[in-house]
Amino acid sequence: MFSDDSVRFLIFFFVLAPLLVRPDPAQAQRVVQADTLYTMTGDGPIIDGAVRIEDSTIAAVGAASEVSIPSGAKVHETTVATPGLIDPRGTVGVSGLYNVPADQDQLDTSEPLQPALRAIDAYNPREQLVEFVRELGITTVHAGHAPGALISGETAVFSTSGETVDEAVEDRRTTVAFTLGPDAQARFESPGTRAKGLSMIRQALADAEAAMGNDEPETDLGTGVLQAVLRGEVPALVTAHRAHDIQTALRLQEEFGFEMILDGAAEAYLMVDEIKEAGVPVILHPTMTRPSGTTQNAAFTTAATLHEAGIPVAIQSGWEPYVPKTRIVLFEAGIAYAHGLPREAALASVTRTAASILGLDDVGTLAPGQDADLALFDGDPFEYTTQVCTVLNDGQVVSDECK
Repeated sequence: MFSDDSVRFLIFFFVLAPLLVRPDPAQAQRVVQADTLYTMTGDGPIIDGAVRIEDSTIAAVGAASEVSIPSGAKVHETTVATPGLIDPRGTVGVSGLYNVPADQDQLDTSEPLQPALRAIDAYNPREQLVEFVRELGITTVHAGHAPGALISGETAVFSTSGETVDEAVEDRRTTVAFTLGPDAQARFESPGTRAKGLSMIRQALADAEAAMGNDEPETDLGTGVLQAVLRGEVPALVTAHRAHDIQTALRLQEEFGFEMILDGAAEAYLMVDEIKEAGVPVILHPTMTRPSGTTQNAAFTTAATLHEAGIPVAIQSGWEPYVPKTRIVLFEAGIAYAHGLPREAALASVTRTAASILGLDDVGTLAPGQDADLALFDGDPFEYTTQVCTVLNDGQVVSDECK
């Protein structure tokens, strides 16, 4: 039998103690008030707007006079608020800050066809580069295997918050990364030419397609991944910069009927009609990419050209083999804005449009029911001297120092 003291302790431990540590519901509520609020829902910015957050979700958005402030809620006042920024194509967390072998897992060069490699097996949520981009307003990254192999592996979408991969991952298999042209030839004995590279990819896809008729479960991991591409379960992210490589990508997609996202696309301005007819979105190279090799004909105006043609375009950080290892997509979008991309489209290229291309439903806009990811600025987001002063991810402040 329990003593009276034991009974009192058990009652306290199991009944009363949880009530003592249960957070006040008001502490889970926040309100962001902004002189200018970019909701990115297509209705234009709200002057003197507000966002009410409950736990990790947006509960209300509108004019500040129309959004109630619950008693005890934390209020954040700012000059400009936007959705948390999205880097729609990079290697952050798979590549690291220091550019040393220990933090460079973005590309395996042991063989040119490796569809079974998974980004979630290499992503490091504690990598300092993840913290760096988070402090500059990026709350979501599409990261994984870089261009440079015919098939370099799977990519995934991660929140820039979370201390474990399971906490950070938002989508475990977002795309499978392919590369066409010379960028896929330099690191391997074979392929040595564009035609050889395409024949190797085509053969891998044909073999995977043929195996789909088997009654036995597929045990080859790479074949299984390619079958998912062929079934339309995951898109192919095809890096192609030169115009004739873009043509090849479109031809390959038509041949096998898979869903495709065009990646890089430095000479896309020469292929506007073909890209539009194919209905393929573009995750464009960084606007300020170094114009060399296959990107030597890159132009500042390509994003504007694609947008004007009605082609969905997002702007990426990309991957380049030198320090500081990643670009900040807001700066890249700002340069595109300076070269003809409309302001709303420029901001959408790293928020709403980026989310749409990647199939992300809960981020990229500020609307009821969306994840409470916000970036708070002390001025115009596209003004170089503006700083990000607060970043919220799932309703929690993850950075509160102006950067």
